[in-house]
This record gives sequence, structure tokens and C-alpha cells, in this order.
Amino acid sequence: MNTVKTIPKIKTTNHYQARLVAPFAMLGIRTEEDWLTGIDYLPLDTLPLEPQNPLAREVCQQLNEYLTNPNFEFDLSLHMGGTIHQRRVWQTIQTIPSGRTRSYADIATQLHSAPRAVGQACGANRLPLVIPCHRVIAKNGSLGGFMNASDGIPIAIKSWLLRHESV
Repeated sequence: MNTVKTIPKIKTTNHYQARLVAPFAMLGIRTEEDWLTGIDYLPLDTLPLEPQNPLAREVCQQLNEYLTNPNFEFDLSLHMGGTIHQRRVWQTIQTIPSGRTRSYADIATQLHSAPRAVGQACGANRLPLVIPCHRVIAKNGSLGGFMNASDGIPIAIKSWLLRHESV
């Protein structure tokens, strides 16, 4: 009888077209053809990687512009993936201006959904910063979660981003 062992999926650093240093994390940039397909928060001690194609170069330039100017508006072709509900949540989040926040409950009410479903959509976001889920907070004004976590490094990143945007 054959046995199968399931090995947990670990983020590796060899499938990125660029890795960009940010104050809070190394940003792993994934592109495919003319689409930005993912941005991952990697440990700060991850080695940087120069952009491997013109789109990765453009993504890095725009991310650097955002890190310098929090009011910068991204103009990139996005491959968002996700369910219909997730895409509706992400499109709504993209309308939140820098320096402002909305609650999970407010977005849920607008979309005839539930706050937990909005939070789950945020946790599934593969394009953080460009789809700014960090601008979504709890109804009571606390930070809520980020990256499917309620404390630790993810919340420190969310806090940094909101301070950067002067929220």
C-alpha cells in the first residue's frame, strides 16, 4: 500500500520576478505576461532581486512611488483571481482613498454580505498595497485582522501602512 505524506506549502523565494525592500518587509513580486499576479510579504532578511522583466520593473517603480507618496494611485493590470464575492470586496476596497479607512461591517452592508466574509476576502487578497486591505478596520475603530492574523508581524505591517497614510 502506498502512503502519501502531505507537506505544508511553504513560500519560497524562487518564483518571484522581483523582490523589493520595503520598511516593513521584503515584497515578493509575481507577474505573468502583462499581469501583476501577486505581492507577498517576505521576511526582511530575504535577499532582494532586481526586476526580471519590464512589468516587474514597473511594479517596483509604482510600489516605490507609493512608499514615498502615500497618495500615489497604482495603474497596473491586475490578475485578481478569487470568487465573485471576493472580487466585489476587492473592487470596493480599491475605492477607499489613502488616509481613510472603512470597517468590515460598512463594506459588508454595502455589498449585502457579512463582516466575516469581507474579512475572509481581505485575507485572500493576493495583491496587498495595490488592493489596500490594510484600510479596512473593525467597526469599533481597532485594527481588526490582517493577512488572516490578529496579532504579530501582520498587524505591525498594517499599523505601519496606516501610519504611513496618516490614518
